[in-house]
Amino acid sequence: MKKERLDKLLSNMGTGSRTQVKDMIKSGFVTVNGVLATSPEAKVVPGVDRVCLKGREIKYREFIYLMLNKPQGMVSSTDDPRESVVIELLDDYWKGFRPFPVGRLDKDTEGLLLITNDGQLAHLLLSPRKGVDKTYYAEIDGVVLPEHIESFRKGVQLEDGYLTLPAELEIERSELISTVQVTIQEGKYHQVKRMFAAHGLRVVYLKRIRMGPLVLDNQLGEGEYRELTDNEIGVLKREVGMV
Repeated sequence: MKKERLDKLLSNMGTGSRTQVKDMIKSGFVTVNGVLATSPEAKVVPGVDRVCLKGREIKYREFIYLMLNKPQGMVSSTDDPRESVVIELLDDYWKGFRPFPVGRLDKDTEGLLLITNDGQLAHLLLSPRKGVDKTYYAEIDGVVLPEHIESFRKGVQLEDGYLTLPAELEIERSELISTVQVTIQEGKYHQVKRMFAAHGLRVVYLKRIRMGPLVLDNQLGEGEYRELTDNEIGVLKREVGMV
């Protein structure tokens, strides 16, 4: 079994920075299998050795999976020199796992964003070969007509000449401000907005409500998040063939 440095393991479990963890070990707050740890460099086997901090067992977990209801005004990134990023919304415990958003939502787009440190799952969810659906609720400045449904179904030619993959358009209300749901399998830059712009229509509000089988929890307010359930993690992995 692969061994890991004690200070790195504790830091990755969200107990503090590497410097803080080293200080806690040197202060006698950490035990391994009931024995006082004295060296931050000590090697332990994650998930096998019993590591306790101040008498509390630190449960090892390799991956985390969070559902975030992204608010407007934040970028889908781990860091940005000029903008607020979604990772700032997480408690320090979760930040300790070094998670990242799976894909991107535009700065002014709200809704479902998966946050994880599971690189394999993230890669497969975003892979064009897997064709994972992403569904958005949108409010449109203009009247969306039945002929737009057929156009989306065939694929829409964008202003740069790119022809999108077929998409599903469902009209909820067709008025001066129309409301629709759009399901795409790609993630081109501003794709939904550009698809409507190709028809002379402007998106005034956009919110992602589903990614594959994962549906945004309507109990989450803007900027709130929660862990995925075991069932949600399972169906996501089955969606991309990991299980």
